[in-house]
Amino acid sequence: MAAKWIETLVGSLEQKKQYKQHMARIEALPEPHRDAAKALQRYFMYQGGIVDGDTLVTMLGDLVDLWERAAADGTPVRAVVGDDPVEFAETFVQAYSGRQWIDKERGRLRKAIDAAAGDNGEGKSA
Repeated sequence: MAAKWIETLVGSLEQKKQYKQHMARIEALPEPHRDAAKALQRYFMYQGGIVDGDTLVTMLGDLVDLWERAAADGTPVRAVVGDDPVEFAETFVQAYSGRQWIDKERGRLRKAIDAAAGDNGEGKSA
């Protein structure tokens, strides 16, 4: 019962455990793959805006899998991310369709404009 209460306040303990495991896997990568994976993980946390824990943990796990395979195969960093690492990161994040923090603000913006325009939210006047 206490665990359920704690999870309600701070989020899923299982997701936190998985996140820590993924981060440990990143730390275990050889250079330069470790630096690249850490840089992408940091970027995802700032840019990705994914608020769904399951989606975030899945995305991070897939990222680690990618870099573990690249390291094992001896694939150079540039062969993985290409010439534009931002484009790579943006494309990678788009593959995960979880809720994002901006979704709430998009909804608020739509409602505010509908109210200001006198619409009922369906594009028609009330």
